[in-house]
Amino acid sequence: MLVPVAFFAVFFAWPVAAIVTRGLKADGVWRLGRIADVLGQSDIRHVLWFTTWQALASTALTLLAALPAAYVFARLDFPGKQVLRAVVTVPFVLPTVVVGTAFLALVGRGGLLDELWGVRLDTTVWAILLAHVFFNYAVVVRTVGGLWAQLDPRQEEAARMLGASPPAAWRKVTLPALAPAVAAAALMVFLFTFTSFGVVQILGGPTFSTLEVEIYRQTSEIFDLSTAAVLTIVQFVAVGAVLAVHAWTVRRRESALRLVDPSVTARRPRGAGQWALLGGVLATIAVLLVLPLAVLVRRSLDGGFGYYRALGDADGGTFLVAPIESVVNSLEYAVAATAIAVVIGGLAAAALARRDAGRLVRGFDALLMLPLGVSAVTVGFGFLIALDKPPLDLRQSWILVPLAQALVGVPFVVRTMLPVLRAVDERLREAAAVLGAAPWRVWREVDLPMVRRALLIAAGFAFAVSLGEFGATVFIARPDNPTLPVAVARLLSRPGDLNYGQAMALSTILMVVCAVALLVLERLRTDRTGEF
Repeated sequence: MLVPVAFFAVFFAWPVAAIVTRGLKADGVWRLGRIADVLGQSDIRHVLWFTTWQALASTALTLLAALPAAYVFARLDFPGKQVLRAVVTVPFVLPTVVVGTAFLALVGRGGLLDELWGVRLDTTVWAILLAHVFFNYAVVVRTVGGLWAQLDPRQEEAARMLGASPPAAWRKVTLPALAPAVAAAALMVFLFTFTSFGVVQILGGPTFSTLEVEIYRQTSEIFDLSTAAVLTIVQFVAVGAVLAVHAWTVRRRESALRLVDPSVTARRPRGAGQWALLGGVLATIAVLLVLPLAVLVRRSLDGGFGYYRALGDADGGTFLVAPIESVVNSLEYAVAATAIAVVIGGLAAAALARRDAGRLVRGFDALLMLPLGVSAVTVGFGFLIALDKPPLDLRQSWILVPLAQALVGVPFVVRTMLPVLRAVDERLREAAAVLGAAPWRVWREVDLPMVRRALLIAAGFAFAVSLGEFGATVFIARPDNPTLPVAVARLLSRPGDLNYGQAMALSTILMVVCAVALLVLERLRTDRTGEF
């Protein structure tokens, strides 16, 4: 556990503390009154209000759109179900920059809606809300659907035999069991939308700004570190509260009801109602999830493959190198970040899985989730401030980008490996130790064969999320070594059809890479419950 703790202390806690200290401390004196001054500004209050409002609205819309799909995947069996499950999950592993670009191609200037009906939504809040539903749809489907598939349907059938109507049986038996999973999914969607950056940065323009976007603006454009530090503290407190409530809902979900094998609960659709529901869910997936990605590909192919060929040329303005080189850069960074995340996350999961782990170690489990919600912009800028002196002067080192990406990948590694490690019979380890095996050999001979597949899945998720990390990387990626998300954002920031088309082409390449990684993960999955 010492290695993961040291990693998070040096590359997460220290950079965040450095930028907060730099913003709230002057001449050795803390300026805590600055907090009240910043929160008293009308424009900052508007940012706080919009951040909270859009997160609540996005969460409600996501639940409304995805809960029917959670039932379909949990209770109905139909051809192509596993492929469709992977399709539903593709948006979640896409970088937020790609999500924003896809919806820009759908609802923005020259987009599909603009071509057909002359309607543009990229300057309205609806574009942001729909993009958030697109991104978080799979969170609800797989979290709620995963538990729903394991609930014993005989519980509800028994209630109906005792005279309860179908709606009453569902409301009194199934809904209370699903409530913790619904709450957990809602909290995760709220967390992701509350800290939204890439989507709002691309679709919000100068009109709409979340806390994350405002932190970026205050840091990189206005250079007001004190305001950025106050906003970072506000976001940190809000994220900590959400994660605490989420941990409580997860504990409730684990003990909700006796669970059964999900393979015995799914049946072929019966009756017009179930067929209509299946058709409605398929139509929703086609319009909400598939259409934006299809429009993105179509826009990248306007005029043939010209935009893709143009990626091989450096213009000396937006890029010092050809944009296509960002593909190689991203792959190299993602491989290095995956290796770091697997080592750190694997060690953390092994420590947390020990039955003699103390309360302090178990508390570290919750802290591992903080990088998913704390401002990535703050972490990236904090890297530049904190890691600028020997022995950790890493500002000019290529390893800085993989380290930032690994911070996001570690929670996925821990969440994937921890349940599998906890399921390993401790008596097997004890027997190997009694026979004289050293701790390293016990791990190699006992644990590794059992967790090998989970380890591959964890590495795949870490690779996908590292590939798309944008908030921190936008600060620390060097101009001559941009990542794919950074390259897309730079192209979109410049006028002209060529820049726009190249952004669409790069986004399509990034989408394909992430989708392939996800399809490989689906084939490696050991359980079919549908949860992440």
